[in-house]
Amino acid sequence: MKTRVIVNLMANKGSAGRRWPSWQRQLEAVLGPLDVAVTNGPGDGTILARAALAGGCRRLIAAGGDGTVNEVLNGMVAPDGRIAPDAVLCPLPLGTANELCRALGHLAAPDGAVRALASGRTRRIDVIRSVFQGFDGRPATRYGYLVASFGGAATISHRTSASPWLKKLGQVAYFLMTPVVSLTYAPRRVTVQVDGAAPAERTIFTGMIASAENGGGGLKLAPGAVIDDGLLDFIEFGALSRAEILLKVMPGLYQGHHVRHPKVSSHRGRAFRFACSEPTLVDIDGETVGNLPLDITVMERGVQVPVLPG
Repeated sequence: MKTRVIVNLMANKGSAGRRWPSWQRQLEAVLGPLDVAVTNGPGDGTILARAALAGGCRRLIAAGGDGTVNEVLNGMVAPDGRIAPDAVLCPLPLGTANELCRALGHLAAPDGAVRALASGRTRRIDVIRSVFQGFDGRPATRYGYLVASFGGAATISHRTSASPWLKKLGQVAYFLMTPVVSLTYAPRRVTVQVDGAAPAERTIFTGMIASAENGGGGLKLAPGAVIDDGLLDFIEFGALSRAEILLKVMPGLYQGHHVRHPKVSSHRGRAFRFACSEPTLVDIDGETVGNLPLDITVMERGVQVPVLPG
C-alpha cells in the first residue's frame, strides 16, 4: 500500500522533533523507506493529505498530536463529503494527549501504534461531521473523530490556545484555565434538537458530542461512548453554579462520575442541532473553529484505522 507520512515536528511543545528520528527508525523497520512530508504551519496537514491521496497514497500516517491527526482526516474527505473506502488514517502519538491512539488502545505499549501499522489489520470508526458558523460569519464544515464541544469547554480550549505561555505547559494548561473560565463564563440559553425531534430550549454551561469515551488527556468525558457504533453521545452540562463545576463536576471527570450529577445529562443520537442568540464558541477535536449554530451528524464507520495484532 502506497504510504505518506505527515509529520508535525512542533507537536507537544516541539518535543516531536526530538522524538521523530526514533519513530522513523521503528516505522522503517516494518514498512521500509518512508515518503515523509513535514508540516510548516496550521492547515498544512490537510493540504498534504489531499496531495497524498491525489498521488495515489492510501495509507496516511499522521505523526503529531490530535490536531495533526484531525487535519489529516479533513484532508481525506472528498468534496462530496465522502472518504475513499480504501484509505487508512494511521495516528502516531507524537503529541501531548494523543486521544485517538488512546481510544484505539495503541498507548498500552510504547510501540503500540507501530505494531498496529505492521499488523495490516484495520477497523472502521465513526466520523463526526460538524457544520457551524465560521469566524468569518459564513457556514463552515469540519470533520472529527473524538469530540465536538460548545460553550464553556470550547472557551477553555480557545483561551488556553490563545496564551503562548500556557501552551508551553502542555495538557496541564487546560486544568489551569478551567477554574478561570468557570468563574467568568455565563451559561447560555441553547436550543437543542436531537434526531429531528421537536427543538427544546435549555440553559447550558457546555455541551460535548462525543464518539469515544476519552478526551482532554485521559478524561472520561463520555462514559459508555463507543467509537464505531454509529451513534454519538451528547453530554449536557446544565445550569451549574460555579461551586458545582469546581467542586462536584471537575473532580469526577477522570472516572466519568460527572454524569451522576443531577444537572449533567446524556443523550444518544445520530444528528444534533444547537443554536443560541449569543456568540457561543465551537471546538472540534481541540481546535476552536467558530460559533453556534452547530449541526452535527455521524458518518457511521466512515474511516479505516489500524488495529493491534491479536
